[in-house]
Amino acid sequence: MGKHILIVEDDEDIGRNLKLFLESEGFIAEVVTNGKLALDHLEGAQPLPSLIFLDLMMPVMDGFEFCMNQEKDARISSIPVVVMTAAVQLEEKTFSQSVRALVKKPFQLEDLLSAIHLHAKSDQ
Repeated sequence: MGKHILIVEDDEDIGRNLKLFLESEGFIAEVVTNGKLALDHLEGAQPLPSLIFLDLMMPVMDGFEFCMNQEKDARISSIPVVVMTAAVQLEEKTFSQSVRALVKKPFQLEDLLSAIHLHAKSDQ
């Protein structure tokens, strides 16, 4: 069975296309459209995702706030996060410890696969 990936992305086209791509590569992918929905999803998730792809600019709860909440929850704090952003002045040190990489939008699908192979945890 493939690794579980959670996609947190408010752009429906990006979320849907990324999900389809990841599934075609053998991963199990789910999409939520903001950080609050991601936290709600993770609360009952079994197994927990191996990796989270996280957009930054979203309604309700943005990526920064999601990271702060993730860091406070011992159950989900160790899930690696790869931030997907169009922002040009960001560095990984701006975020919590869970953020392992930044992928600039528009991204190449190969960059996302590389991030999964480098940073995803083994399924629990």
